[in-house]
Amino acid sequence: MPLQPGQPTFDQLKVFLTVVDVGSFAGAARVLGRATSVVSYTVANLENQLGLPLFDRNATRKPVLTEAGRAVAVEARTITTHVDGLRAKAAALLQGLEGELNLAIDVMVPSARVVDALKAFAATFPTVTLNLRIEALGSIAHLVLDGQANIGISGPLPTSAALRRLERITVGAVELVAVAAPGHPLTAPDISAGAVREHVQLILTDRSHLTEGFEYAVMSPHVWRLADLGAKHMLLREGIGWGNMPEPMVRDDLAAGRLVRLDLPASTSARCQFDAIYRTDTPPGPAAAWLIERFRAQMTGICSEEDQD
Repeated sequence: MPLQPGQPTFDQLKVFLTVVDVGSFAGAARVLGRATSVVSYTVANLENQLGLPLFDRNATRKPVLTEAGRAVAVEARTITTHVDGLRAKAAALLQGLEGELNLAIDVMVPSARVVDALKAFAATFPTVTLNLRIEALGSIAHLVLDGQANIGISGPLPTSAALRRLERITVGAVELVAVAAPGHPLTAPDISAGAVREHVQLILTDRSHLTEGFEYAVMSPHVWRLADLGAKHMLLREGIGWGNMPEPMVRDDLAAGRLVRLDLPASTSARCQFDAIYRTDTPPGPAAAWLIERFRAQMTGICSEEDQD
């Protein structure tokens, strides 16, 4: 039966990597505040545990990694990195910081706002695992009420008994613009007041029973309901129907002529307000509260949803 390696300790791996990084046993001893003999003894014990020579001590005056040593160094660095991360996360948990944050964001929120908030969050809370869901309409509130999301960035919500369990903090809005592809009948000049009701309007459908039947900025009795904003965008560019879209999402299409902003007699202008929401009985922890504040601060910051995408 072949010999099996022993179980090296975390300290042995750290000492070994320090020798690798510094390039000498004496230098590693100075960095670690230990005697050179102790460092040498620790590495020798690691070699005995693994049954492998990690350094060719006879090649030069300084220890040189063997082929096995190079392979072990890669694995040892991965292990120590993970252990260091575990210790950092444990320290954060002891301070009351969440270990994991579940976030749900409305599909209407401009991508620039999402990227700005999450890049800053990753830099500020490197130990917190983030789970992100992109949903529409009442699905954000449903995830928060059901406990699947700690916080949500939601679009407009109606007033109902179930939704009274949510705390709401306004974090901005986005302009919705009525658009259609070039050549659509509604892009013609001198459209009559009722023309908008004669053509198919593309709208997002609600997957949640919480806001079932709640329709926002719907002006035509002829509607196609879509579950995905990307699909709505695609159909609009292909000339199928007309609809309201977040201005940042169609800004390039309007500039390139792939879509036309409709100038209709009936008012089709609208603003979609966003609220940060959470359950009143489970207030946000430090990381979640910081993220809400980041979204709220964007209302007056350089990452305005009306200025960037």
